[in-house]
Amino acid sequence: MPADTLLTAVRNHLELGPTHSCIMEPITKGASGRTIIRLKPEGFPTYIGIHYTLDRKDSANYIPVSDFLKGAKFNVPEVIYDHPGRRVALVEDLGDVDLLSLKDEPWEVREPIYRSAFQQLDKLFYTRVPKDLEFQAPFDEDMYRWEQNYFFDQLADEHLSMNPAIVDELSEHPALHQMAKDLGASSRNLVHRDFQSQNIIAHEGKAWLIDFQGMRRGRQEYDIASLIYDPYMDHSEEEQQKLLDLWEEVSEEEPIASIFQKCATQRLMQAMGAFAKIGAQPHQEWYLEQIPKAAKILRSVIKGSDVEEALLPVLDAVDAQ
Repeated sequence: MPADTLLTAVRNHLELGPTHSCIMEPITKGASGRTIIRLKPEGFPTYIGIHYTLDRKDSANYIPVSDFLKGAKFNVPEVIYDHPGRRVALVEDLGDVDLLSLKDEPWEVREPIYRSAFQQLDKLFYTRVPKDLEFQAPFDEDMYRWEQNYFFDQLADEHLSMNPAIVDELSEHPALHQMAKDLGASSRNLVHRDFQSQNIIAHEGKAWLIDFQGMRRGRQEYDIASLIYDPYMDHSEEEQQKLLDLWEEVSEEEPIASIFQKCATQRLMQAMGAFAKIGAQPHQEWYLEQIPKAAKILRSVIKGSDVEEALLPVLDAVDAQ
């Protein structure tokens, strides 16, 4: 079992005897398909143990991407022990305080962490990548179309049970094809791919990045939109503008409005598809609760755009639930 494998890993790393006490606490947040456990060996620091399978293509990328980010001086937890054969790793425990847990704190408390997160993202844009480091498939036209179809398949079809003929017609709307084509043809840099509040840990007054195994090349605006329009946080329009202003202050540039809007649309479509799929699993109803919040944000993002006609029927169906 994964827990036993992780327990063996920490005993081997610390050369502990079989009777040495080690408390294990499952970490259930997130939906990466990995087993993540906090390990507390008596008399030693705590570790985060990660056991992964190869069912997801990005799982094996965690260690090489971590090494790259650590070498480039990003704020990421240190990998302390790695056993690729058993698909386990022990990493530095940065604690439980992520941005989501700070949701109800005043802006003055959250602002330094958001600033630090944006600084990390801005740095990612300029960081050179080793030629031998392989990432996940880049965002191209096909990847953006995959995200769109994921939205219609998992949300409109499976979760909302909309008329299949209508779903097919909406998913093939020319504006969606054009959006994927426009974004897929634009320049690419590294993106985290899941740059949201649960994947940003607040530690020692700074933002630390986790769950970066899905890193790939794409548009920087995708990550910016992921944080600003994060359904988990459900920022008000005033907070969204504060975050956008903060990004512009950190990066000393303003996102191209049309690209930013399209990336926000793509990200929210992908997130809603994921909420529907994960929420259908036992004991994962919390993700279904995020769908109405994401729908509200997406409705605002697409207002007056070419894709509004294709997406409003699905958003209306969410509101009617």
